[in-house]
Amino acid sequence: MRRLFFESPAWDERYAATDRIWSGRVNPVLAAEAATLTPGRALDVGSGEGGDALWLAGRGWKVVGLEFSRVARERAALHAEEAGLADRTSWRDADVRTWDPGDEGWDLVTSHFFHQPDQLLPDVVRRLAAAVAPGGTLLVVGHHPADLATGARHGDPTWLFTAEELVPSLDPEAFEVEAVEARTRTGPHPEGGTVEWTDAVLRARRRSAAPMSS
Repeated sequence: MRRLFFESPAWDERYAATDRIWSGRVNPVLAAEAATLTPGRALDVGSGEGGDALWLAGRGWKVVGLEFSRVARERAALHAEEAGLADRTSWRDADVRTWDPGDEGWDLVTSHFFHQPDQLLPDVVRRLAAAVAPGGTLLVVGHHPADLATGARHGDPTWLFTAEELVPSLDPEAFEVEAVEARTRTGPHPEGGTVEWTDAVLRARRRSAAPMSS
């Protein structure tokens, strides 16, 4: 049953059970890190209901949302239409655990709170890295193990990761690692009130002269 949580039928069911799961606001780390980037082509991995993708599109990016839940993709497309951003966004059905970007490359590849059990995320990060265009940025953010000590609740401790654990997924000849951090913030607790969250943050830039991975 634990692994079924990470399959698309479970997420279709979760999204269909309510009008909105997420706030619709941009994730704070994305807002901070993308503020200094020149808009181009962006890939939002695990795009959900579209909050991050729409924020980027509203700031001039051309965004592809990668999401394996049909319900979430349809909801994101509706939100884009309502925001007048349908021409700057598109939504693709893909399971990033097996996805291959092929010859496509993006100036920003961003993934926020896409978790995997049993420390399987590094393989996903290798796939995301292959999608970053020369000179482009990879940004991966998720829940840090420090959350276990603050009362922030997660379904399984093996979902949590540090940014340091992801660095070996990057080819050092192809990427310059710009941030490997644990950042704290105060945010809403799922059961009410607020709690201190810690975000694992990995930011890296593909060197302009480095060839794309195949």
